[in-house]
Amino acid sequence: MKYSYLCSLASVLLLLGCKDKLAAVSDDAIKPLVTTEQTAYDTDDPAIWINKTDHTKSLIIGTDKENGGGIYAFDLDGKIINKFTDMARPNNVDITYNFPYKGGLIDIAVVTERNANAIRIFKLPELTPIDNGDLKVFAGEALEDYNQPMGIALYEKQTADKKIFYAIVGRKSGPAEDYLWQYELNTDTQGDITIQVVRKFGSYSGKKEIEAIAVDKELGYVYYSDETVGVRKYYADPDKGKEQLAFFAQKDAKRDHEGIAIYKKDNTTGYIIVSDQQDNSLLIYPREGDTTNPHQHTLLAKLPISAIECDGLEATSVSLNNQFEKGMLVMMSNGKVFQYYDWKVIQEQITKVK
Repeated sequence: MKYSYLCSLASVLLLLGCKDKLAAVSDDAIKPLVTTEQTAYDTDDPAIWINKTDHTKSLIIGTDKENGGGIYAFDLDGKIINKFTDMARPNNVDITYNFPYKGGLIDIAVVTERNANAIRIFKLPELTPIDNGDLKVFAGEALEDYNQPMGIALYEKQTADKKIFYAIVGRKSGPAEDYLWQYELNTDTQGDITIQVVRKFGSYSGKKEIEAIAVDKELGYVYYSDETVGVRKYYADPDKGKEQLAFFAQKDAKRDHEGIAIYKKDNTTGYIIVSDQQDNSLLIYPREGDTTNPHQHTLLAKLPISAIECDGLEATSVSLNNQFEKGMLVMMSNGKVFQYYDWKVIQEQITKVK
């Protein structure tokens, strides 16, 4: 297979200059098909926007994590086609579809803006901001780290008469319980957006931080990485309470459990993917759980990967083009880039290990 590398010379030199500080990439690591153009500061978290009318025009939406950074849109060749910058340290991003806005339905990206203590909302694919910059989160928390948003995942709940949209937000630090706050997103006919806290939940070890959050919308679960400790699982529906359903991957990572993604084979099966940051590897778990327990997620495979010290990742099983017929995995990598992996290659490696 011929791999296309679009990483610039400046990016390569940056990595070489830091090689003594970065985790080593294994000789047998899975290689990306595409490496994006560089952002200005420090890539952190990707999301995948599927163009429903033409999958080949789907986009990777990624954050550039620094004061002055922003949110970027990349095409499937890794080219920057749009960006919104001058933000106050954007951190993580997630996407949802058919959000009600001014009498119509639009797709949106929601981004945590850490140093503004807020979340921002952008219309896709244009990256047009549609909030007023005042959607503050963790209001009333006295400690500075307690109100700095980092992770985010979006969830939708269909009721008898409408669909409710939620943002589940994590932060730099917080209490041992109720670390995550879940907000309902609402709009009026003029397009003004408001948020309301509907649930506070989630245990925290106090060891490092909670950043990576992922929602399995079909199965109704939310997962998050309690870094250095493991991955925790809860119901995504705020009406189902605050019970922790699972706490897995506790002994599987070298140090930090980082990005989380769900690869869906169908509505109920697939994989939970976690980046093992200091080992430059992927931890793969059964999405549906073990045979006798849907909340028992036993490690299926640990795969070496070329992404260097990955913070955030995202996956889709949608066929995008001839390169990504079974979908793709997108990973942040040091060097101000994101990397795109062909899911067929990852699946082959999972099958070998299993």
